Amino acid sequence: MQRRLLIASAPALCLLRPAWAMNLTEGDANAGIRTALERGAVAAVSLLGRTDGFLGNPLVKIELPGYLKDAGKLLRATGQGARLDELVTAMNRAAEAAVPAARPLLISAVKNMSVEDGLKVLRGGDDSATQFFADKTRTPLQAQFLPIVTRATQRVSLADKYNAVAKKASGFGLVRDEDANIQQYVTGKALDGLYRIIGEEEKKIRRDPVGTGSAILKKVFGRL
Repeated sequence: MQRRLLIASAPALCLLRPAWAMNLTEGDANAGIRTALERGAVAAVSLLGRTDGFLGNPLVKIELPGYLKDAGKLLRATGQGARLDELVTAMNRAAEAAVPAARPLLISAVKNMSVEDGLKVLRGGDDSATQFFADKTRTPLQAQFLPIVTRATQRVSLADKYNAVAKKASGFGLVRDEDANIQQYVTGKALDGLYRIIGEEEKKIRRDPVGTGSAILKKVFGRL
């Protein structure tokens, strides 16, 4: 027999009152959360892991970091705009190439999710799925993304110059240390973008679970 979902804390109890009215079981809750997370992850990978997934999306488009972006304005004024555009395009193409590698690890994180993790997502706000995936997958995905990003950015002649200039700029505090290497910078931004779009997909499910066409999502999220 399925256990009824019991939440000890008062805030969580208030949040889940509609679930009590539906006699939501722990099994229902887990199934709904896993379905929502997997849908969000797969959708995000599909949206980002294609041409213009990053470059054409203002929410996640990778630009040059602060100081270098400002310096780029001077280069554009001297006729170097096309080369800068080439670099920005290459950074975004590298992110688009790396993202599909994330799918197996994201799905594995969902399948291995604990009951406690699931309840945190259910109780949490619109970014709870983002936090779950970032906590569980960011470190291993960095290791997977970096070689892909490196191969993609090595094709652009300005990549080495970026690293040289950014290293000097970081010494003056103008660029963060983690942004002073183009490969590491793009890898970090690719992950930020991936988790952000997963969060956007989660918001859609929470706001319109009926529209997903999934009975379990409607049951679990429909009255939260």
